[in-house]
Amino acid sequence: MAKSKQSGKIQTVTGLIAPEQLGITITHEHLLVDLAAYLTEPEEASERAWIDAPLTMDRLGGIMSRWSYNKVTGRIYDVEVAIDEALKYRYAGGVSLVDATSMGLARDPKALAKISRATGLNIITGGSWYVPLAHPADMDSRTQEQLTEKIVRDVTEGVGDTGVKSGLIGEVGNFHPLTENERKVLRASAHAQVETGAPIMIHPGVQDWAPHEIIEILAESGANPRKVIMAHLGMVIKDRGAMKALAQTGCFLEFDHMGVYEDSNIKYMGKYVDKNTTNDIQQMDQIEFLAENGFAGQVLVSHDANFNHQLTKYGGKGIAHILDNVVPRMRKRGFDQALIDKILIDNPKRALTFA
Repeated sequence: MAKSKQSGKIQTVTGLIAPEQLGITITHEHLLVDLAAYLTEPEEASERAWIDAPLTMDRLGGIMSRWSYNKVTGRIYDVEVAIDEALKYRYAGGVSLVDATSMGLARDPKALAKISRATGLNIITGGSWYVPLAHPADMDSRTQEQLTEKIVRDVTEGVGDTGVKSGLIGEVGNFHPLTENERKVLRASAHAQVETGAPIMIHPGVQDWAPHEIIEILAESGANPRKVIMAHLGMVIKDRGAMKALAQTGCFLEFDHMGVYEDSNIKYMGKYVDKNTTNDIQQMDQIEFLAENGFAGQVLVSHDANFNHQLTKYGGKGIAHILDNVVPRMRKRGFDQALIDKILIDNPKRALTFA
């Protein structure tokens, strides 16, 4: 792997920092985002009333089963709102966060730099491509080399003409089974890591062994599994054998749906998904299992806040939820401070440092 001037550093939206400056870090958020790629139209007339409906208090109870056809909740555009939400995390003790918004989700590095300066938070922004629903229309014709060149440029020169550099390759979006375009993006992301030393973050398909296939593709293309963050594991893997096998690859294991799946009416693409969702307690159970088996040094946590209804402005838990609510529960169930610091400080520092 080639060494760059970013090697041994962490690339934020306002410049390089030393790993020791990172501090308490949540590793998967979306301060500004557009989930329009998922928008579908329901069959029923009464449900279509939700398409343009504003997010009001009387709709909060029903929004999780309708998020894929409500145009409002999956579009977080307001920089001032993002600053207010980020400040709550800052006031709770947070120092840094990853905005994992990749291409196809309306990433906005210049606005993230404004949020960073306004809040004092270190913010790391992503690159590469999201799931096929969000791919550009000409993705079939784009070559792997072209994709690699684009990712590398974002990391080394900056996104577009913003001058803001990606500090992360990802989140690279995948469904299950993988399409050829997804494989192409994975290989391009791996080659970009070889060239830049940047960490990779993966959004895997929801299937116990889907992350393993992705790790294999990345490794075959030269990526270092120990510089890969596998996201959404609370939702993706239920089988403890599959979880342990993934941990043995050396990748980072991200539980990033803290505070999200606390009700029973959640739907994904029109179907109930209770078999694939885990609440905070269940995710802590998985973290405890990994710690007991020697993998505590690979665990990361976050909220994946990508809906307006997750924000405190609209009655959600916000991105200070882990510090305000989850960490106290960790302590109550016996997590010592060394383990909590490992998850919130030490592991993110290693995960986000350029090779």
